[in-house]
Formats: sequence, C-alpha cells, structure tokens
Amino acid sequence: MNILFIGDVVGKSGRKACKDLIPELRQKYSCSFVIANVENAANGAGVNAKCLDDLKDVVNVFTLGDHVWDQKNFNNEIAAYKNVIRPANFSNRQPGNGYCIVRNPACGEIAVINLLGKVFMRDSAYCPFEKVDEILAKIPKTVKTIFVDMHCEATSEKVGMGYYLDGRVTAVLGTHTHVQTADAKILPKGTAYITDAGMVGADFSVLGRTVESVLSKFETGMPCRLPVEEHGIRLDGAVVSFNLSDGKATAIKNISIMHNENY
Repeated sequence: MNILFIGDVVGKSGRKACKDLIPELRQKYSCSFVIANVENAANGAGVNAKCLDDLKDVVNVFTLGDHVWDQKNFNNEIAAYKNVIRPANFSNRQPGNGYCIVRNPACGEIAVINLLGKVFMRDSAYCPFEKVDEILAKIPKTVKTIFVDMHCEATSEKVGMGYYLDGRVTAVLGTHTHVQTADAKILPKGTAYITDAGMVGADFSVLGRTVESVLSKFETGMPCRLPVEEHGIRLDGAVVSFNLSDGKATAIKNISIMHNENY
C-alpha cells in the first residue's frame, strides 16, 4: 500500500496546486490515501472552513501546527471536521482532536497523529514524547497503520521522535520548516522517516512568502506584512509504502514537482 503525505500547504496558490497535482500523483504512485499539513493554507497563516472545503476532494486527513488558531473563529469550526487534527500535545481544553482513525476501502483503518515540538516552539505545548505514548496506548491493536506528523523547528527533536517511535508506527514525517530534507529513509525497526517533507509554496520565495518582504524584515528588524508569493508553486511531499498486515514501512520516496500553471 502507498500513502501520499503533502508538506505545509501555503495560501491559495498552494491549495490550487494541491487540487491540480494530487490526483496525478495518486495515480502515478498508486496512492490510496492522502495526508496534508494545512496550517498555512489560509493566506499563509492558519486554516479555516473555506480552505478545508476547498481541499476536501483531494485530501483524506488534514494535520495542523502552531498556527492552528491564527484564523478567527476556527476554534468554533474545527469540531465539524472529524478528519482535521490539531497538535495532540496542546491542552485538552482546546477544541479539536490530536489524532484520528479513518477507515479507507483499500488500506483499512489508518491512524494519524499530530504532534508539536517544544524546542524553539510555543511553551504552551506539553511534551510530545509523553503524549504520543498516551495516544498509542489508546489506539486499538487492530490498527496497524499509524502516521505521525511531527511539526517542529529543531531537526534534533524530529530525528529523536523518529527513533523513539521506530517500530511502533508506520511513518514519522516532519513539517514546519518548509524546506524538504534529503534524509528520507526506513529506520532499523521499520518506520519511514523524513525530517521535513517541504511545502506547497513558491519555489522562489522565503518559506512561501515574498522575498522582498522577508528581506525587509531581516534588514530593518521592523514588523511588516509578509505576503504569500503566489507564482511558481512547487509541491513537496513523500510517498510511503508499507505492508498492510503489520503496518511496517517498506519504502519512502520524497517528491518535489512544479505546478506548471503558476510557473
């Protein structure tokens, strides 16, 4: 079985690239299921119901991150989407769920867990290592396929989570830094791993934002708007192959393709 994982989707142009390219990628790589991180889908900061509805026909499960509550009223909207998960190691008093189990006709039951790192990230997040143990204890033993979106800044924390969960989950896929890494591999006990899957955003940009605005912020140190760069969109992600019987990964292939319509 193959599952397609899409890196951080940035803005309207990123959503358009997903809608156009995901069907092609599903066919090319024979993917039965798609997971996408959409914490930057609403104009580069957060997500809302409109964005989720825009992508519902091409994505099966949506993961989020530290920008989950950036869009006004999403805290009231998230409950309507059972296939949308926010970081599990936020307070239980926050709306939404940190993991979900979805049944797929081809793959059976698939669990998806969303975690937020603590290093260089928000202090309000609890320990992701403790939290993932709690969640794995709750997932029925019959669910063999488990994907983890590890959304964090520090590469060491992502790598650490990969080895911590090696042999216990199908894949640990890093998000947040928007730059695809060259370390896609199968860990010794059968878990697929990549430090960062990349983004669906402009090839010539600074993490999906216009170069000029980001350079101005660096040069002056002054607060300023960081508009999303809407042209020349590249879609990054990874295809994970695994055995349906035990959930062990057999291969991981990183992908990075241009959305020619915007190039």
